[in-house]
Amino acid sequence: MSSSLPAVPTNAQSAAPVAPVVQPRVKPFAPRRTLGVALGVGVLAEVLLGREHWGVSFPLMVMALVVALVGVGGREGWQRAAPNTWLLTPLLVVAGFMGVRDSPWLQLLNVVTVGALLALLAHFWAAGRVEWLALGDYPGVVVSTVFRSLVQPPAMVREAVDLRGAMSRMPRLFPLLRGLVLTLPVVGLFLVLLWSADAAFASALERVLALEVGTVLEEGVGRVLGVLFSASATAALVGHALRRRTRRESGEEEVGEGRAWLGLTEALTLLVAVDVLFLVFVRFQVAYLFVGDAVAPAPGYSYAEYARRGFFELLLVSMLTLCLIMALARWTVRETAKAKVAFQVAASVMTVLTVAILASAMKRLGMYEDAFGYTRLRVFTHVFMVFLGGVLAWRGVTLWWRPERFAVGAFAAALGAVVTVNVINPDALIVRHNLARELAQGAGEGAPRPEGVVDVGYLYELSLDAVPELARGLPSTRLLSDEFRARACEDVSWPEWSLSRWRACRALSALAPAPVSAGGS
Repeated sequence: MSSSLPAVPTNAQSAAPVAPVVQPRVKPFAPRRTLGVALGVGVLAEVLLGREHWGVSFPLMVMALVVALVGVGGREGWQRAAPNTWLLTPLLVVAGFMGVRDSPWLQLLNVVTVGALLALLAHFWAAGRVEWLALGDYPGVVVSTVFRSLVQPPAMVREAVDLRGAMSRMPRLFPLLRGLVLTLPVVGLFLVLLWSADAAFASALERVLALEVGTVLEEGVGRVLGVLFSASATAALVGHALRRRTRRESGEEEVGEGRAWLGLTEALTLLVAVDVLFLVFVRFQVAYLFVGDAVAPAPGYSYAEYARRGFFELLLVSMLTLCLIMALARWTVRETAKAKVAFQVAASVMTVLTVAILASAMKRLGMYEDAFGYTRLRVFTHVFMVFLGGVLAWRGVTLWWRPERFAVGAFAAALGAVVTVNVINPDALIVRHNLARELAQGAGEGAPRPEGVVDVGYLYELSLDAVPELARGLPSTRLLSDEFRARACEDVSWPEWSLSRWRACRALSALAPAPVSAGGS
């Protein structure tokens, strides 16, 4: 009878807790190889970038990062990354402009663009497609890549280095540390006595101390920290790019139009009302700014008041309208073919009218520039407005064809704007346009020298990109000053070489020195 009864657990068995289910930790890809490559890239970064100027060193470092990524990932990683390798073209082009342009605005723009492209490349290296992102996902991917890649270097060190074994060997170092504690005061005492005993020995020690050992050690520690920082950044980038990820994380599925919740009647009411308002406004703009061929601002306004007041408001209207069209296209219910066509027509009319409003803003800015000349802000704003107009036009196209491709088109337009502003060379354009404008205005009055009317002080504050145009248009003694020549022709190491610096130095060298009158006559 007793043998048929079920076994009763003992107190120890009943008190034993149930072991939790532990999810396996995802290990980093090839941690030792990645850390070795990252350390090499870190040393290279300290050699190339640890200088006052960044010239050709920056594109070389970007190429080194790409080579490290391809080398660690191997052929399999390259095959997985093939659908997104087109990002390498704008990445290398924008990085290459760091060795061409000297303008601080362009350099900042190029560094930020390269960083964003590297983040996108790392995120989509092993899986997913860039063109499947929605417009708002681009900054989200960049930010998430930066933060999520921070966990890669510690994980690699944990997998590649036996930290427990290293900690177990720490007690063996204690005798050495105690020996150093006993040695330092004794050696210091003898050193002072020997210094006082012999003049030749004291002179040798003084020469050693004259080397500023503290400064040397400080510089050495700084370089070591720089190598470690660059190596950590490389390991984070490569580790994040080659990590194993789930299907949901990799973004294998294409972004859809989102969940629609707004009725068609409500959306059309909003679209038609805004279309009517824009149509009335555009009629006034066409009648005054374009058909009327306005040569002066509206009565009661100066050029500055009219251009500034109208420009910023119209630019904001254009950006808000683009956001409105995107939001309505994503959230409006369109169940029938007629509903889709009605929405597309109303949204297309709004797009066309918004482009006309943007053209009005550009016209106002052009009037302001004709009166006061170009500046960096105005040139960059011009390029941005052209980019915004292109995005609006692309939005109109994607309302009727491949709406899911609007985001990647806007992304490509942004890259095109960055390349365009580098190609046109804003600082040189400012000098060329402002001098030509002043010469044209003074042609009817004996063509006075442009130094008398143009803001020469502002032109001389521009970067080395403007020096060839300055030398061609303003051959004044200020260009031959030691300060200005040192700025362009200072001796720099080869990693700091840039095309703009070379062209500026060559233009200054071609200028004849200012003539000196004999005997003060």
